[in-house]
Amino acid sequence: MSGGPILVVGLGCQRGCSASTLRALLERTLLAHGIALDEIRALASIDRKRDEPGLLELAAQLSLPLTCFSAEQLAGYQAQLSHRSAIAFERTGCHGVAESAALALADQLGVSPARLRVTRQKGPQATLALAAAS
Repeated sequence: MSGGPILVVGLGCQRGCSASTLRALLERTLLAHGIALDEIRALASIDRKRDEPGLLELAAQLSLPLTCFSAEQLAGYQAQLSHRSAIAFERTGCHGVAESAALALADQLGVSPARLRVTRQKGPQATLALAAAS
């Protein structure tokens, strides 16, 4: 695994979204893009989701760290987003939780600037994006 890009998953979800719903979206996305689950290094979201049971359960199931960022930290990634949601901004103060969180964490873990590897994917109660850095 060493030498490959650092891949992180950003997740946004509605309150009460289950770990199984999040995992189904993750597995579907990885399969569609030919990425193995063991290539993922970490999960990211917004700080208001740090106690969300489904997110915490998913992180535990996958044995991956979950890092949460403030809306202010995420707002800095607005220019790189593929999709800017007015609803997300209204609710969270940033235009896209999944993409912003993925970029923020990949930037933190990598040396090179992060880029979106998979843009925002939408599931029934959640959004997911994948960012890479090296």
